[in-house]
Amino acid sequence: MADYECITYEKLDNVARISHNRPEASNAESQLLLDEMDAAFTRAEADDDIRVIIIAGKGKHFSAGHDLKEAQAKRANFTVEERWAYESLRYFDYCIRIWDSPKPTIAQVQGACVAGGFMMANMCDLVIASDDAFFADPVCHTLATASIEVLIHPWVMGLRQAKHLLFTGGRLKAEDALRIGMVNSVVPRDDLDAAALAEAAKIAAAPPFALRLLKRSLNRTFDVQGMRSALEAHFELHQLSHETEEFAAIRAKGLSKAIRSDRK
Repeated sequence: MADYECITYEKLDNVARISHNRPEASNAESQLLLDEMDAAFTRAEADDDIRVIIIAGKGKHFSAGHDLKEAQAKRANFTVEERWAYESLRYFDYCIRIWDSPKPTIAQVQGACVAGGFMMANMCDLVIASDDAFFADPVCHTLATASIEVLIHPWVMGLRQAKHLLFTGGRLKAEDALRIGMVNSVVPRDDLDAAALAEAAKIAAAPPFALRLLKRSLNRTFDVQGMRSALEAHFELHQLSHETEEFAAIRAKGLSKAIRSDRK
């Protein structure tokens, strides 16, 4: 059994639940957390007993997003090449692996689901949220970057809703996310664990290979519309936004100071 510092891995019958486990930091996604999450995800995919994977968060929040304190300490002065290598692996590639997973995935979201957390949750096939959950991507306002690395927003919430969320830097409440189709169901906070497991159990009852083919076909619906090309193109523009005078001014003040109070 693998040991993890920043996540937990639970095997619950035919379901693997992988949880952010830095509640003292609002589950901010550090380098170690992301590496452990990807390793655990690979582990779940390789286990023939596992038919559904849940991504969750321990404590009050699903995830407050990228660990900006760590970024300030370790990566503030990255070269273009260093940043590209780091972000293409840990943000873009890790997220695409979730999207491309042959096994169905569920995001179990409570509290804050912000920026990098938003990105990870919305790569899942289904999203089940607690009634206190909210979704936000304020980084254009706070960091002067072109959103987050994987611009999944218009594909999961529609173009106009995505523009409103990103242009204003505001929040999307769970009930509003349900209304626009980004979230599949909203349940009371105390019922979230049980609701996610119940949904996973329903999915796990399907023949696994048929389900794998069905997911592949459904995902191709977006692929033929150009989703993957659009995500790759945005990643490059996101990298460009790190080289602007606007971003440099914020970096000089300290990236960690860009953490908004609503991410606590």
